[in-house]
Amino acid sequence: MAPTRILTRDEELGVISDDDDSPSGKRSKLDRFPLSRWELAVSLGVFLVFSSGLCCIYMTMPAAEFGKLKLPRSIADLRLLKDNLANYANEYPAQFVLGYCATYIFMQTFMIPGTIFMSLLAGALFGVFKGVVLVVFNATAGATSCFFLSKLIGRPLITWLWPDKLRFFQAEISKRRDKLLNYMLFLRITPTLPNLFINLASPIVDVPFHVFFLATLIGLIPAAYITVRAGLAIGDLKSVKDLYDFKTLSVLFLIGFISILPTILKRKKIVE
Repeated sequence: MAPTRILTRDEELGVISDDDDSPSGKRSKLDRFPLSRWELAVSLGVFLVFSSGLCCIYMTMPAAEFGKLKLPRSIADLRLLKDNLANYANEYPAQFVLGYCATYIFMQTFMIPGTIFMSLLAGALFGVFKGVVLVVFNATAGATSCFFLSKLIGRPLITWLWPDKLRFFQAEISKRRDKLLNYMLFLRITPTLPNLFINLASPIVDVPFHVFFLATLIGLIPAAYITVRAGLAIGDLKSVKDLYDFKTLSVLFLIGFISILPTILKRKKIVE
């Protein structure tokens, strides 16, 4: 009987080793589409369901100049959108909030760039308190949807796009199982890893959902506050890069350090 072969962690995750320089290895890593037909069908089905719901919401909203509505891609686009939506938001607040939330969650779920502009828009139209509540709620809901979508079909996509980053994330999660919430809070508060990657990779490396949810809900508050507050002075904002200067990043990393301080102190006690 042939001896049983033990799979490595990379093989369990489905990550293709960078040392595989064979033509077949390169083809499988670079050329082959990562999703099977079933996984692609599921992802398209979920996308169509979300899209249909979003269209229904917009179709039932009061009449407006829909030709002026578009997802902003620059600060100039955002200023124009804010001017076009200000009166509409005041006249139909419930319908506008529903449409705003649906759009934000849709973008967050399907990794569509531009949610930072939506956060700035919340500050410009709703003020700091309501804006932060809306942004944190939508970002958490969208991240949750992305988490479960990735849990369903994300493994081949993540291992295809970011094999090295996934290995690093897996190793860090494994070392911090006892204080995982603190580590996830640190990642959410600081720009150490992109939120998009965290949303997609967390179910792949077995981060429990309750830890993911709490870390997202709490950890996004500082960045949401900074972005929403900047939306109040959107006329003075020149670029998205102005949001995260050295001072802002220092504050975020300080808050992130405080979140992992219990882990550091516990390790120090164990060593002593």
